[in-house]
Amino acid sequence: MVEKIGKMIKDFVDSYPAERKIGSIWKEPLVGFASAQDPGFLALKKAVSPSHALPQDFLREAKTVIAYFLPFAERIAESNIDGASASKEWAEAYIETNKMIFDLNSYLKAQFAQLGYASVSIPATHNFDEKRLVSDWSHRHVAAIAGLGTFGLNNMLITDKGCCGRIGSLITDIPLTLPKIDAEERCLYKYNSSCGKCVGRCVNNALTLASFDRHKCYEACLHNSKVHETIGFADVCGKCLVNLPCSFTNPVKRLGKFG
Repeated sequence: MVEKIGKMIKDFVDSYPAERKIGSIWKEPLVGFASAQDPGFLALKKAVSPSHALPQDFLREAKTVIAYFLPFAERIAESNIDGASASKEWAEAYIETNKMIFDLNSYLKAQFAQLGYASVSIPATHNFDEKRLVSDWSHRHVAAIAGLGTFGLNNMLITDKGCCGRIGSLITDIPLTLPKIDAEERCLYKYNSSCGKCVGRCVNNALTLASFDRHKCYEACLHNSKVHETIGFADVCGKCLVNLPCSFTNPVKRLGKFG
């Protein structure tokens, strides 16, 4: 069933651009799974917020949490390298990906329902406290528990396909036999202090080697929402994700292979 769900997600993403008559935005997604009883979820009440939800808060009989990373095509990330404002391509990809996550989760819920299983999804974005700027269901942290990656200095999840992309998740009562989780470090700075380039990429001085100011970060995101208001609400930046060793790959794995 693990392989079947993974194929369902990958096939959906592969066919989505043609069905919506949009350009190619995503590469093949990564899919991860976690037991709804994984102690990592309870740990998020300390790591993220005391109010962070457990899978069972959404679905009482929750058995499994499915997380997936949708890597952006290189051209999307490369368009966002120059300038202080997010590129139009990056903003459009953000909006289109949020739509696709909703459609993908709706599709999965319908498919699972045909098999007799229940599922619950949480919006891809704007599910956070606007004062604290903290989410009660962090897709990034959920994806980390599901083994998709580890956090970089830029607070983004670095997967084996990098950090340029979006994350979605789904809670279901499907019982699965899950593979072993890989928690190996993927951030070069945390691994051997050899990077830190993302700090210099931050356009609003929200990120330093020692701290992260989420309010300054969101200030930049809201600036971009005004820049691109004609295409929708794109409260996004992404400057600290692009033109990095971890933009498209797991640089620690490459270091081991080529270093």
